[in-house]
Amino acid sequence: MARIFDVIEYPNEMANEIVHRFPEDGAGDFRIGSQVIVRESQWAVFYRDGNALDVFKAGRHTIATANIPLLIDWIGKAFNDRTPFPAEVYFVARKEFANMKWGTPQPIIVRNPGMGLGVALLQGFGTYSFQVKDPQQFVTQIVGTQGAYRTSEIEERLRAMLLSKLQDALGETAAKHSVPEMIGLTEEIGAAVRAKAQDDFEAIGLTLKTFYVGNMKPSEKSAQELRDMGMLDMATYTQLQAADAMRDAAQNPSGGAGLTAGIGAGMGIGNLMQQATSGAMMNQQAGGAAKSFPDVMTPSEAASYLKVSEEDVLAAIKDKSLKAKKVGSAYRISKSALDDFLQS
Repeated sequence: MARIFDVIEYPNEMANEIVHRFPEDGAGDFRIGSQVIVRESQWAVFYRDGNALDVFKAGRHTIATANIPLLIDWIGKAFNDRTPFPAEVYFVARKEFANMKWGTPQPIIVRNPGMGLGVALLQGFGTYSFQVKDPQQFVTQIVGTQGAYRTSEIEERLRAMLLSKLQDALGETAAKHSVPEMIGLTEEIGAAVRAKAQDDFEAIGLTLKTFYVGNMKPSEKSAQELRDMGMLDMATYTQLQAADAMRDAAQNPSGGAGLTAGIGAGMGIGNLMQQATSGAMMNQQAGGAAKSFPDVMTPSEAASYLKVSEEDVLAAIKDKSLKAKKVGSAYRISKSALDDFLQS
């Protein structure tokens, strides 16, 4: 017996599914009187002959096509059993897709005037949420003829858009605030990213509902990683190796060098870069002649030799990673001990 009409619905909750096509493959054969049931949490976009004809909201809708009941099976024979009037229905979720994750796979470089070389490396992570705003536009531009389209298929594209806007927002914020101030401006930065990304989201039929910065902090990249990123010359790289060695010594459970734990990370890198660069400039001004150091040095002279702070030298002495001799209430360090420390 020939089919008179169809009932087309998709009762699935669409937890991680943005769009579901009916039928999933091929063209639908929907007759006059076919019913489309759309739930409150959905839209339904009706396509015929490859063109979007209408968007159905919640309720029961009747499709009026050129397919003729009873006679359509006979007509189909003339088209090799295919209806000459193909049609599909795309069910689109209206819900807000929340708790989507974003993060910075690589540090973002921002200006940091007055500290180090004037730049800092920031990393962050957080969440965002989005919602379909224009179902017809989203299906046409993004989904195409796929049977189902899930959040996992668009996450990478959305994250790339958001990280691009985050970089812009951080650059603008850095022009007015220092890096320590920026770390505390998570709400302002989140609002700026949301405003910047809205047009890009709307261009594909979406709206960005929220963008939250869960955490923003200086990067903990090592000297080698920074050099691999092309951010260090050989002279600065050598000085940062010394800082990394002091940081590793500070992480020794038997030591107490808390002051060295941050060397080589975040803004500490910038300060160390400044010291290394300043030293190089002084050498150039002196005609390139290397500064001479005595065979036995004070902590201050040792700090100048290592291009770190005096506090870092004292911390390394206290955790015994740097050999020194205490004379009265003062420390004296041999040049050979400093060279051994750099090579350890």
